[in-house]
Amino acid sequence: MRSTRLRPAAACAPGGRLAGIRGLLRVGLLVLAAVAAATVAGQETTPAATESVAVTGPAGGSAAPPLQPSPAGPEPMAAPTPAPDEDLPDPAAAPAAAAGEADPDVASLSAIEAVSGETAGNNTGPPLFEVLCPDLAVESMAEIAPCPAPDPGAGGDTDVSAVPSPPAGAAATPATQAIAAPAVPNPDPVAAEPFELFGKTVAPGTRAQLGWSAGQSFAGRALNTPVLVVHGHRRGPVLCLTAAIHGDELNGVEIVRRVTSAVDPDALNGTIMGVPIVNLLGLTRGSRYLPDRRDLNRYFPGNPRGSAASRIAYLFFEQLVKKCDYLVDFHTGSFMRANLPQLRADLRNDDVLAFTKYFGATAVLHHRGGRGTLRRAASDAGIPAITFELGEPNTLQLEHVEFGVDAIDTLLDKLGMSTRFRLWSEPQPVYYASVWVRAERGGILISSTRLGARIAEGELIGAIVNPLTNDRVDIVSPMQGRVLGMALNQFVLPGFAAYHIGIATEGQAAVRDSAEDIGADTEQDPEAMDADTEDDTDFGAEPSLDPDPDQD
Repeated sequence: MRSTRLRPAAACAPGGRLAGIRGLLRVGLLVLAAVAAATVAGQETTPAATESVAVTGPAGGSAAPPLQPSPAGPEPMAAPTPAPDEDLPDPAAAPAAAAGEADPDVASLSAIEAVSGETAGNNTGPPLFEVLCPDLAVESMAEIAPCPAPDPGAGGDTDVSAVPSPPAGAAATPATQAIAAPAVPNPDPVAAEPFELFGKTVAPGTRAQLGWSAGQSFAGRALNTPVLVVHGHRRGPVLCLTAAIHGDELNGVEIVRRVTSAVDPDALNGTIMGVPIVNLLGLTRGSRYLPDRRDLNRYFPGNPRGSAASRIAYLFFEQLVKKCDYLVDFHTGSFMRANLPQLRADLRNDDVLAFTKYFGATAVLHHRGGRGTLRRAASDAGIPAITFELGEPNTLQLEHVEFGVDAIDTLLDKLGMSTRFRLWSEPQPVYYASVWVRAERGGILISSTRLGARIAEGELIGAIVNPLTNDRVDIVSPMQGRVLGMALNQFVLPGFAAYHIGIATEGQAAVRDSAEDIGADTEQDPEAMDADTEDDTDFGAEPSLDPDPDQD
């Protein structure tokens, strides 16, 4: 009978499916057995029915009581001889029958098969198991988990429903392998770590405004200067943008604000650290200098035991600048002078030279930088640094601001920090030499050229007019070049630096032939002294009314 084929096939199915089938059969088949007993009352008892728990009697008779083991012990039951077309009995049921115990699953299946016509000699319909569970038919289960062939030498006592264990030392089969815990994914090797500054933590993909303490005011209050930090999700360089080291230079303040507010930290690789106002005391007073009348950009890297300027420079350099991988320091012209947007850099430094090539078509002027300037101190510390000059002081010039923002966007793209590239329509000009053209007499300076103009040797670029006598003295260019900076129209004294001319010179020769700078004005600002050797004798020094225009 087919009920004898269910056990080997079911035993070979996966454990979860077998347990579900057996549980379903135990409940449903017992109920169906009772219905089957009432339906077939009065029919002849079949060999299969005699093995059931509830056995039906002759037609019209009542159900016979279940078989009871004899008091003397279980009596072995002989297996019935199957008909020629009958399937072999389940060998797994033999041990249970020998022990005198009726298998409930087999008994229940036998009663149901009597109803469905699947008894010996009356095998006319499909098995009821296939009717109830067509998707879990015996043949399908055998295909999913085919039965291992029984050992012929084991005889009838072998339980073919048991899955053999793998031999010692053999690899476990998928059914016997332990379920491994899911592997923890490796962290992203380029994911950014939190950025630490001033004891604060800035998480990746966020922006923050922190406060840098630049010392104390006259009232003893802390001077908290804003520091804008944009920290990207992925690793990258730390780019520092500083402005208003001179308190009257405003263009850089707006450039730093626009760049830090426009960058998306989710799309940023690395960190931007912007300090829009370094000299807060100077800015609030509308002055280039600190309250002690010193130029802060002449005292870097600073001295913790020096003057107020030296101490501020020291705190700024130690707490911020040393965290930078690159530094851009924004400036404008000084004392009513305007500068063409340009980079000032020490082009003898290979790292600095490479850095200058990331700003699009911005002009580059070779200049080592005076002692005490932030740019030179950073470069000496191994941090590629440039000064970015744009426009004039005491005013906000939007055309220069927009140029500066475009240049920094190009820099971010070249550094691989973001994709904010700007297309430049002209190549980047580089000037390894420059010269200042000075007024030879006092009067009113009236210019006849413009910022950025390309001029020839001997070309008229301006004049000095005596306001009382109306005498006029022309100013001509001593050489061919480009106007990189110029004074605004104003009253001037003799020797006033009026025009800054960039000279197109073969770069390597210019650098090789000069220990410092070709064409650089060698006039020194009295305030440009070494901060590390500073003593109290400079406390009362007056700032120069005409500082070196070449100095940052």
